[in-house]
Amino acid sequence: MKTKLLISLAVASAVMSGCVTDGATDALKNTNVNRDQVNKAVDTFMPDSGYKQALKGAVEATHTWTPEEERQLGTNMSAVLLGASPLYKNPQAERYVNEVGLWIALQTTQPDLPWRFGILDTPNVNAFAAPGGYVFITRGLLLRLHNESELAGVLAHEITHVINHHHANAMKKRGATDVVAGLVQQKSGSANTAALGNLAKGLYSSGLDKSDEYDADRNGVYLAARAGYSAYGLPSVLQMYASTPQDAGLQLLFATHPDPNARLDALNTAMDKTNFPKGVEDAARFKQLQKLVQYEAPASEAPAAAPKKTKKSKKSPA
Repeated sequence: MKTKLLISLAVASAVMSGCVTDGATDALKNTNVNRDQVNKAVDTFMPDSGYKQALKGAVEATHTWTPEEERQLGTNMSAVLLGASPLYKNPQAERYVNEVGLWIALQTTQPDLPWRFGILDTPNVNAFAAPGGYVFITRGLLLRLHNESELAGVLAHEITHVINHHHANAMKKRGATDVVAGLVQQKSGSANTAALGNLAKGLYSSGLDKSDEYDADRNGVYLAARAGYSAYGLPSVLQMYASTPQDAGLQLLFATHPDPNARLDALNTAMDKTNFPKGVEDAARFKQLQKLVQYEAPASEAPAAAPKKTKKSKKSPA
């Protein structure tokens, strides 16, 4: 263990002296040291400075999270999403989305995660996931979908992000990169020691790597089919994205996801030689869901009532 601590401190020394390389970042990842011991050593041997905080940030961002820590990370990341858009408060709609999502999640390798599905009250068209079993779909996207298999495809895509730890891995990668960048800036008097919360905001605003999105598309299709739904629900949603590139409600999604046509091409290749079962395409309850989440126009925007017709008086005017 002493050797591992010395390795970490050597990495810190190398970074501080200007030898900032990907190898230094990788060394932090590969030592697999205990965070508490590293932080204690840093507190003992390093003076208070931006360097010290940055090293601690690197340890936080690059260590291997336990399931409990990953769930806590997911809670923190969910708070970022809910800070931007609150949950849509409709128990019936929430119960329905949870029933569909939980059934799909039960088909995965991690059915025992404390899965939670929610509807974000925003007209934007998007869906999100966070580590530990959190999945969100926007009210705007729910209103754009055509059937339950499309909903299943979207939820299966986000569930795959959770199962394959896409967000957690991206946080580690980007956290180490940001810390290195911060140490470089420290030499000119400007340290960047962003907390994990800021990393989460950056991750949602810039999106995951393209390879992660393609992976979630490919495995999401198979997961939806395993749950008994039509495998073509998600491709249908991607076709909707591709056909409305100028839609203002899709701007955030287009900014954080690969081009929908490229995603369709990749899915076509992945699905080409697979004979999928027919699967469920729709259910009557889906239309009921859309009625529940439909926006009501404010009274000020409601069409004016037509003036009532008055009967003509038979009397001659005075």
